[in-house]
Amino acid sequence: MVVLLDQTRLPTEEVELVCTDVPALVQAIQTLAVRGAPLLGIAGAYGVALAAVRGFDVEDAAVLLAGARPTAVNLGYGVRRAAGAYRAALEKGEGRERAAEAALAEARDLHREDAEASALMAGHGLALLDELLPGGGHRVLTHCNTGALVSGGEGTAFAVALQAHRTGRLRRLWVDETRPLLQGARLTAYEAARNGMPYTLLTDNAAGSLFAAGEVDAVLIGADRIAADGSVANKVGSYPLAVLARYHHVPFVVVAPLTTIDLETPDGASIEVEQRAGQEVTELTAPPQVAMGGGGPGAGAGLPVAPLGTQAYNPAFDVTPPELVTAIVTEQGVVSPVTGGGIAELCARSRQVTIS
Repeated sequence: MVVLLDQTRLPTEEVELVCTDVPALVQAIQTLAVRGAPLLGIAGAYGVALAAVRGFDVEDAAVLLAGARPTAVNLGYGVRRAAGAYRAALEKGEGRERAAEAALAEARDLHREDAEASALMAGHGLALLDELLPGGGHRVLTHCNTGALVSGGEGTAFAVALQAHRTGRLRRLWVDETRPLLQGARLTAYEAARNGMPYTLLTDNAAGSLFAAGEVDAVLIGADRIAADGSVANKVGSYPLAVLARYHHVPFVVVAPLTTIDLETPDGASIEVEQRAGQEVTELTAPPQVAMGGGGPGAGAGLPVAPLGTQAYNPAFDVTPPELVTAIVTEQGVVSPVTGGGIAELCARSRQVTIS
């Protein structure tokens, strides 16, 4: 079985969600009970191992898992790694039981690697902040949720802010609520509170006035997919922050592991953006216990906030072009300025390090 912290129940309840088969895990992914690009990769790998251990068809399971959410490239990466380990063991004639063990070992390796990457990104990110904003006292704006809830370690962008807090260099963490499912309000604020960080929650549409007042020193976000040219797909609402940051001369920094870079996707226009149910916009999210019974947040019975039959535009992500990104921070270092050449060089350097 795969046991998850059900993120739809936060911040009011910490409840474990037990997935005993692949369809249950796919539902958990689609309803955002488990979410965040790096963690989706880990969940996908464990899902393949679950299928192998339970004697289910691994190839069918891999297809179901990889297609559960199309934008986050890490999900498919984790699935491919575990499925590849399974196939390799079979090709060696090791039998299905040993192949299942190989898939599980690969999932655990990915889990460990992501935790290590998180720690490295935190260090590289804080060094970059100190370089861009000498003197400390950083006031950082973040969007969606990028902490331990999305990672095998302490997160991506949030891990940088957390490291700044631990070293006395964080003055304020500004937390966008992140409509329509409030991952900032429910999850990032939850993590900030647990870590004793100085944080303030704001509505997404209050960010502009915050920039205008000179209260933001840097924007830190994560990513669900980074294209070969440096375009960044992240939770919807990230692109407007990049525009605001550019206008107000504020660094806009993306923090993501190398597994989020997809060299097979040439540019931002080639990124498939997931479209979610309009009910997430036209209804207030039902209490978690009710929402999960109806298919996840926004998919069950909620309080209507728009007339019945209202059509809603509800992309899960938007894409920020590379010219608006100050830097991309990975476990292997920083790309700045963000260009296709810089991305390719970083990935090539990473391959050399891995091989050596």
